[in-house]
Amino acid sequence: MTWIQEFKQFATKGNVVDLAVAVVVGQAFTKIVTATVEGLIMPMASYVLPSGNWQTFTLGKLQIGKLSGAALDFVLIALVVFLVFVKGVGRLARPKETIQAATKTCPHCLETIPLAATRCRCCTSVLEA
Repeated sequence: MTWIQEFKQFATKGNVVDLAVAVVVGQAFTKIVTATVEGLIMPMASYVLPSGNWQTFTLGKLQIGKLSGAALDFVLIALVVFLVFVKGVGRLARPKETIQAATKTCPHCLETIPLAATRCRCCTSVLEA
C-alpha cells in the first residue's frame, strides 16, 4: 500500500472527519464569543476602566486590556463547552439509569436479570416475586 492510499484511508475515517468539523465549528463559535466580549461585555467594563477604552488599557508596557479580553474569551468559551458538552451529554446519559432500574440481581449467582423474571436465566433458581 502506497503512502497516498494510506493517507486517503486515514483522511476518510469517520473520526478524522468529525474532528475537522469540530475544529471548524469551534473556530466559528470562538469568533462569536470574541465578538460578544469585544462588542458587549468589555464596553460595559470600559465604564470602570480609567482610560475608557478597554483595549488600550495598559500598565506600563503591559497591555492589560488585550489580556483581559482574551482571558474573558477563554472563560466564556470554557463555560459554554462545560454547559453544553459536560452537562448536556450528562443529561443524555441519564436514561441508562432507568434501564438499570428495570432489573434486579439474582440472590444466588448475582446475575443481572429483568425485574419481572421468576427464574434466573443463569443459575435457573426460582425467584420470589
